[in-house]
Amino acid sequence: MKARWLLLVALVLLSACSGKNTQTQELSEQQYYQEAQKALDNNNFLVAIDRLRQLEARYPFGIYAEQAQLEMMYAQYKMSDLASVLAISERFIRLHPLHPQVDYAYYLRGVATYEMGFAFMDRYFNDGNMERDPTPLRDAFQHFNELLLRYPDSQYAADARARMVYIKQRLATHEISVAQYQMKRHSFIAAANRASHVITSYPRTPAVADALALQVEAYRQLQLFEEADKALALLKLNFPNHVQLRDGRFIDSGLAEVDRRSLLSVITFGLL
Repeated sequence: MKARWLLLVALVLLSACSGKNTQTQELSEQQYYQEAQKALDNNNFLVAIDRLRQLEARYPFGIYAEQAQLEMMYAQYKMSDLASVLAISERFIRLHPLHPQVDYAYYLRGVATYEMGFAFMDRYFNDGNMERDPTPLRDAFQHFNELLLRYPDSQYAADARARMVYIKQRLATHEISVAQYQMKRHSFIAAANRASHVITSYPRTPAVADALALQVEAYRQLQLFEEADKALALLKLNFPNHVQLRDGRFIDSGLAEVDRRSLLSVITFGLL
């Protein structure tokens, strides 16, 4: 009985000593932040994320808490965890709208959505399915636009503007690809309308020239020759060197031609 009592006392003392060691080893808020900064400087983003998470968990209202969230966005971005960047930046904007560096959160939110959008397009728009809506890129454009509206003098404004220009070009190019696909399927009204959308929504992009050329072909197929002539006149006036203009004459692209093998199948089954 006495031996059991001595063993229990020893276990209690050992537990107390262990707890004391744990407390002495626990880092201060400043130490966590300094270790995170050192890890970031050394591009050791896994360690940086770990230290920043511990800092936020132990000192959620400390003097480094808000800055740690900004550092966390950067570290997660460097680790290509774009979903986390998006979540952290949106939370920071919601909780700290007056923070002096909140423009950085707006910027990284746009960048994360931008890169997610291009990953989406590369994954889905190269498989022949042209009807998918590139919503992530549209969202990225809106995020950058919000940054410019709220903080036009931000140090990130110039990069945001450049990305917006590129987004518009990619979206316009995508619309042209869809219109060309519609021409091949003989959806001439849809193709003409989509070309009009490119002209009105993306007026200063290279895709406008192709949109006018598509209008010429689509309107001719629909026997709307007056509209086709207007589109052709605009094409000649604004883009005289377009690939479908040769010596002032318009050359059809051949998009609307029926595939010969498809036509042979139709004739074979007596459907003409």
